[in-house]
Amino acid sequence: MQRRLAIIDDDAAVRDALLWLLEGHGFEVDGYDSAEAFLCAGVVDSYQCIVLDLRLAGMSGIMLLESLVELAYVPPVIMLTAHGDVPHAVAALKLGAFDFLEKPFDNARLLALVEAGIQKDDDARGRHQRLSRVEAALASLTEREKQVMALVLAGKLNKQIADTLAISMKTVEVHRARVFDKMGVKSAVELANLVAVLGDETASRFGLGGEGA
Repeated sequence: MQRRLAIIDDDAAVRDALLWLLEGHGFEVDGYDSAEAFLCAGVVDSYQCIVLDLRLAGMSGIMLLESLVELAYVPPVIMLTAHGDVPHAVAALKLGAFDFLEKPFDNARLLALVEAGIQKDDDARGRHQRLSRVEAALASLTEREKQVMALVLAGKLNKQIADTLAISMKTVEVHRARVFDKMGVKSAVELANLVAVLGDETASRFGLGGEGA
């Protein structure tokens, strides 16, 4: 498991203290003095956890979170907040922040949150990669193959699929074999388990709603 972190804080003393603490516990850490510098680096998904100060000069921590939600994948974000910023921290949680920590924070608590964030990233990144592979495979299907796949997922037999689509049984068999090959499965059960990683919205986008749901 990788252990690479990003620290985003415009207070040089706080940033240096965090770098010293986290590097001392075996993490690989990069420090940024602004949200803009972090975004310009273009390496968001190379980190397993991000420690972000809520109040920054220029783009605030909340504004950065709003920008990050547009990305395909964002690692867990731990917000650092000053006393009295709890309402803003709650807003950050609604934007997908993993947790928040009030300054001055306890080092042990921060380290525990970072470890939990990295574990969450490991699990979430694996799910994201599986989902990306399934979506790529689905995108390679022709429209007819998607129709056949939806009916296979609905439990239809080849003859029923042929009748529904007004094609021959032999054509159904060919399309079914191509679907299994492109999706990397050997049975309808394996196909159903693979597609189960998709949410309803994504499944619908690939024409797997309705009878294929």
